Amino acid sequence: MSALPLSPRRASDGLLIDAEADSVPAPRPTPADSLARRILLGASVVLIAFNLRPVFASLSVMLPDIMAATGLSATAASLLTTLPIVCLGVFAPLAPGLGRRFGTERTLLGCMVLILVGTALRGTGNIPLLFLASAVAGSGIAVSNVLLSGLVKRDFAGQAALMMGLYTMAVCGGAASAAGLTVPLEHALGGGWTTALAMWALPALLVTLIWAPQALPLKPVASESGFTVRGLWRDGLAWQVTFFMGLQSALAYIVMGWLAPILRERGLGGETAGYVVSLAVMTQVVTCLVVPAVAVRLRNQRGLAVGLAMLTLAAMLAMLFAPLSGVWFWAVLLGIAQGGTFALALTFMVLRSADSHVAAHLSGMAQGVGYVVAACGPLAAGLLHGWTGSFRASSWLFIGLGIALVIAGLGAGRAMHVGAVTVPRR
Repeated sequence: MSALPLSPRRASDGLLIDAEADSVPAPRPTPADSLARRILLGASVVLIAFNLRPVFASLSVMLPDIMAATGLSATAASLLTTLPIVCLGVFAPLAPGLGRRFGTERTLLGCMVLILVGTALRGTGNIPLLFLASAVAGSGIAVSNVLLSGLVKRDFAGQAALMMGLYTMAVCGGAASAAGLTVPLEHALGGGWTTALAMWALPALLVTLIWAPQALPLKPVASESGFTVRGLWRDGLAWQVTFFMGLQSALAYIVMGWLAPILRERGLGGETAGYVVSLAVMTQVVTCLVVPAVAVRLRNQRGLAVGLAMLTLAAMLAMLFAPLSGVWFWAVLLGIAQGGTFALALTFMVLRSADSHVAAHLSGMAQGVGYVVAACGPLAAGLLHGWTGSFRASSWLFIGLGIALVIAGLGAGRAMHVGAVTVPRR
């Protein structure tokens, strides 16, 4: 099935993807009959979002210490950084069905329990359990990623821009906090790498306690999938959007998983390396908020995609080879570029879809396949380091991924809709 000409889309149409779009009857909003309960609901969403990235960022800054303390090989370390990302791809497609079966609110509560338990178990110091716990936390994050944006669209339709901004800042804030604070807190509290990883269970525990009284009383309403989307997996444009999502995620998770070890290998201290990663992640907030508004006003997004991809590649190569005196400058540029490619990938899913049902299915395809593609990035970076004894060989990996991202962006940025159609189930 071929791509279709694009009909005009207004910025005010909204760019949030509704994971519940196929549900019949449509799910009811989360009860919040007073201003206080509505503020509590909004705060809960923000706190859940905060907990979706510390699992990745806290491991990154402690990885050299874990390898030194346990004798973990470079190959095993690569698999450890990759495992939660694979879970994002494997478990994300299950989210809409779980939301219909148990209700979005209760499913999110179950996800927070998984993140809490998985994060806490990483502090046991047992290596096999460290792998298992990372997978448990990754599965909870995968489903939450999908359901939380749909909950924001359903419960805060009138404040979608505000809530999306807070949601984005919370996700980046969680990652930046874990990257920047894990090593200093480990030095302050003692206890080694096990304490450093396990302490990120505390914010997960807090939001679980806050969310449980809101989610548990809500019995799921019987619903079913009332629509199906045909032709999506045979559409070339859908695959270009999927690969743009996957390739930009591969570069992002290389930064999340390996930038701190790269900088430590080049001579920066553990705390300073963590602060650099934290700055790069937090800077993403700016372009995450700006790029969607810019993208919807362009005739096509090919130039924007190419520009952001090339800026990402330049900043990542600079992290490998440029003088360390300019590392803060390159961290800001890296954050601007990667925040932009991430926001553009999400925007593509909406702009390339004719309706909310196609957008939900394209999002499932792009995240399901895309995160599996993304997992190859940090895995390959770690393996190259193990084989060569240096991160410098990763430059060829960065260049290859950057070129592929440019090619995917040239396709995904075309002013077309995917050639899939929504059909009611009989």
